[in-house]
Amino acid sequence: AVMAARCRLAARFHHVHGTNVRLDTSRTRATRVESFANGLCFSQEPLAPGQIFLVEIEEKELGWCGHLRVGLTAHDPQSLEVVPEYSLPDLVNMGDTWVFAITRSHNRMVVDGEEARARGPPWEPFLLIERVRIPRDTLVGRSRPGRYSHILDDLYKMNVLPATARRSRIGVLYAPRPDGTADMHIVINGEDMGPSARGLPTTRPLYAVVDVFASTKSVRVIPVDYGFPSLQTLCRLVIQKHIVHRLAIEGLDLPPLLKNFCQHE
Repeated sequence: AVMAARCRLAARFHHVHGTNVRLDTSRTRATRVESFANGLCFSQEPLAPGQIFLVEIEEKELGWCGHLRVGLTAHDPQSLEVVPEYSLPDLVNMGDTWVFAITRSHNRMVVDGEEARARGPPWEPFLLIERVRIPRDTLVGRSRPGRYSHILDDLYKMNVLPATARRSRIGVLYAPRPDGTADMHIVINGEDMGPSARGLPTTRPLYAVVDVFASTKSVRVIPVDYGFPSLQTLCRLVIQKHIVHRLAIEGLDLPPLLKNFCQHE
């Protein structure tokens, strides 16, 4: 219950961000409005151990090389005099920051001296990372989100997208280790990519970093429920069950924030 409350609170962007970023009124959607840089965003709150900050790629922009970058930083965004132009290398060079550049493939980390991590099949209901247990269905991007999601078939559920595709879902979290440090893990469409950074301090608050870089133009934060679903999630499920298409939500007599939540999984 504590984790669920923290996740709902942190499932939006910090009001401090790069100069080319525009946030919507809910601060759940970040769009880079020009150029290919100055797209840095941060989570509103520092993450708890095992808490994933998950975003979905909503818009792409042709003509640029490079994709989304995600990671963690021990710098409070509020303390930054100027938001760096790039996460790599500018923010990383400030220290206490770990950022991973997402590519079309080859995102999985192979650690020397360790066997490949056992991964469950993509239809298992939970993703397990160390002692962290996350509902997998929310983590997986779909090629047809928003259309008849209440009558999804097995083929639709298995239709996992490439890492950099529109509608792909990418998350970052840190998992504590017995020695008092933590590993940073990147999760792409429900799959753990392994420890992309090790030895992170757990004595300082760690904020999620999302760099809306180059060919990635817009991303949206996806809330993740741990344990029992929130009342907000239950309302969304009931509303979606009684409509044919998500576009019909716009015409319902509902508060704007609830409409926005119902239109995006």
